[in-house]
Amino acid sequence: MRNDRRFDLWSLDECHFQQHGTRCRMWIPREDRDPILLHAPTRKSVALFGAVNLLTGTLVTMFAPQFDALTFETFLRVLLRHRRRSRNETVLVLDNARYHHASLLAPFLEQHQSFLRLDFLPPYSPDLNPIERVWKHLRRLATHNCYFSTLEELTHAVKNQIRQFEKPNLTLVSLCCKN
Repeated sequence: MRNDRRFDLWSLDECHFQQHGTRCRMWIPREDRDPILLHAPTRKSVALFGAVNLLTGTLVTMFAPQFDALTFETFLRVLLRHRRRSRNETVLVLDNARYHHASLLAPFLEQHQSFLRLDFLPPYSPDLNPIERVWKHLRRLATHNCYFSTLEELTHAVKNQIRQFEKPNLTLVSLCCKN
C-alpha cells in the first residue's frame, strides 16, 4: 500500500524527551582525568506528537502539554493540513493508546471518514511503527550525551533538530521505509 498512489500513508506516534537527556557510549581523547557528563536530576520532559509520511519523508510535529484525546484531535487537524489532496484516502498507522480510541474523537472522525482512516497496530508492538526509528534518530542527534539545565534548553535542542527535517527528505524515507 505504501507505493499505491491512491493512499497518503502516515506513521503516527507520540514521544517524550527527558530533560536529563540520554547517555550513551562515546569516543573521547585519552586524558589524565575521566570525562564528566553532567546529568540533570529531574524527570521533567517535553511531549511531542509526530507523524511521518512514508512515501515522501515529510515530518509533521506538535508539542503538547500532555497526551490526551483533545491534544490528539488538535494534532490530527494539524496533520490534515499536510495531506495531499490528490490522494483518495489518508491512512494513519498508530498504536493503541487509550486516547486514540476516545469517544470524544468520534465526531471528528465521523466528519472526516470520507478520506481519513486510522489503522491500529497490534498491542505492544512499537517496533512495527516506522516513526519509532525517527524518534531514536532524533534523540541521537538532539539529546545523546547532552546536559540541559532547563526544560527550555531541551525544547530548543529538539526544535532545532526538527527544523532540519521540515522539508521532505531522504533520511526520513530511509529510516521509515526499510523494505
